[in-house]
Parts: sequence; C-alpha cells; structure tokens
Amino acid sequence: MGCEMIELPLAVLDRLMPMHAIIGATGHISHAGPTLRKLEPGDGFAGARFLEVFELRRPRNVARMTELLAPGGTRLSLRLRGRPEIPLKGLVLPLPGDAGMLVNISFGIAATQAVGIFDLTSGDFPPTDLTIEMLYLVEAKEAVMNESRNLNMRLQGAKIAAEEQAYTDTLTGLKNRRAMDMILERYKSCGERFAVMHLDLDFFKQVNDTLGHAAGDLVLQEAARVLVEETRSEDTVVRFGGDEFVLLLHGLTGPEALKAVALRILKRLEEPILFQGVPCHISGSIGIALSDDYVEPEPERMLLDADKALYVSKNAGRACLSFAHDLQKGQATREPGVAAQGSG
Repeated sequence: MGCEMIELPLAVLDRLMPMHAIIGATGHISHAGPTLRKLEPGDGFAGARFLEVFELRRPRNVARMTELLAPGGTRLSLRLRGRPEIPLKGLVLPLPGDAGMLVNISFGIAATQAVGIFDLTSGDFPPTDLTIEMLYLVEAKEAVMNESRNLNMRLQGAKIAAEEQAYTDTLTGLKNRRAMDMILERYKSCGERFAVMHLDLDFFKQVNDTLGHAAGDLVLQEAARVLVEETRSEDTVVRFGGDEFVLLLHGLTGPEALKAVALRILKRLEEPILFQGVPCHISGSIGIALSDDYVEPEPERMLLDADKALYVSKNAGRACLSFAHDLQKGQATREPGVAAQGSG
C-alpha cells in the first residue's frame, strides 16, 4: 500500500514549526513562521535571500541553497547576521516537485538567552518541544536562585547589623571598647602611627546629681557629637565607659597638631548644653600618648600612659590637656580663658 503525500496548510506549519522558513528555488524566503518573524521585526524576512539573512557556520562555503538539498535533509549550524551572538540549529528538506525547500530552525542551547532578547513566550515554541520544559526548569531555578540571593542578602545584612551593634555604644552611637581593642591591634600589627587621646568629662557627676540621668545622657550624646565633629573620618571616637572617651587619631602624631585638636574640643565642651531649658556646664580633661614615643608601641601601655596624663590634667584644673611624654615634668596645657571651678 503506497503512501500519499500530505500537503499541510501554512497555518498548521506555523503551529507545528513556528521557526520554519519556506525557501523558493532562487533561495528567497517566501514564508517565515511566526517565531522566526520575531527575530526580524517588520517582516524583514519577506522576499530576502536566506543566505543574506542567515550566516551558515556548517556546512561551509555554500553559495546556493540548492547545494544543501540531500536525501533525508541536511543539518545546519547557522546564526542570524543581525544577532551573531545567538547560535541556531536547522534542518533543510526539499519540498515536493519544484516547490523549493523547507528549513526548520531552533535555538538549541541558546533558547534561554533568546527568550530574553526577543521577548519570547511559551506560545512561540511547538507544544511538544522539550525547550518548553527546559525553560520552565530554568525559570524555576532562577526563582530559587533569586530567593537564595535575597535570603543571603538578608542574612548578610543581619550579620552586619549584629556586628555593628556588638561594636557600638548604644547611647552615643560611638564605637565601644571592643571595637577600640580591635582597631588598636590592627594599628599594632600594621605598624601604623597613631595617637591615643583619653578624655574625661569634668562636672558630669554634678549634672547627674542635680538634673538626673536623662540630663546626663543628653550631655554624653552632645559630647560625643562634638568629638565626632572635631575629628576626621579616618579617626575613631570611642566611649570608653561612663563619662570617659578615647580618640584614636590615625597617622596624627605631631604634638602641635594634636594640641590644636584637643584645644578645639575643650573649647566646645565649655559651651552650655540645654536640658529642658536648664544649662548644663561641663568641661573636659585630656591625656595624650603618641606611638612615636615608643620603640614598639603597645596599645595597653599607651592607654595606661594616656590615662596617667589625663590625671595630670585633672589635677591641674578643668579644660586641660597633657602629653604622656611630659609626665615627669607634670606639665598641663589649659584652654585659654578657662577658670578652674573644681573637679568632677
């Protein structure tokens, strides 16, 4: 029993092979499937020579489409000349009589990339094409990967927030002693030059005793703001505990420059701080240690020496600064125009 040739309407071909093209005997495209047309907006394929629109990668050195006609069809590796980054696969088959040939094209492994570039949907592929399944899997994988990335970002954000909280004083927003120890250790291991400035607020106890802890908290916050504003971004301001602060001044070891910073701070701390309309009066005492004064700077030793210099300042009166290298001399520098009012 013989087989009869079945001629399929173009609408059926468009549905079964949405990326097919019918090529006439002269090599011109007489019809292109709907998905194939999306590759060249404006029906740019109509009437064009197939080999002018597509570049054959294999077989090579083909001048006419008729050279591709072979029993069982010829497999093609090609790409669109206007979009060479998208590799294509094809199969060319002769049509009955002299009707030309049929070329069926697919994206192959480039389907995922092509979907994004040409804005394709599942309707642009044959219903039985495994590409659809692959695209669903890719979409599901991408969704899982996006969720994983979002989760990792949230976890990383939570980790950073937790670490930041672990190194931050909650009242003032300054670094705490744990952060200070870490920074000092880094300075030591990297051989950095730096200064340690230890500051204690004078008369802070009087503010707490007369106006209460809410006033004391406000004074600490305002003092912290002054210290941040009077130092550089590369410096670190630490709330050392209670009404004590430590400033780590990176790369700044010149006594005159440090003295200028300290005097600016002392002057600003003299400005009254209003709490519920009542002025709070404080000042500061400062002790300074320089890494340049040590053969091998040890953070603990420098903190101890800066603390000793601080008490030289407190014993000399309010709004004073002292350097650790002057400890034996008992010298202290006072902010000009400040009169001693006791200690706190």
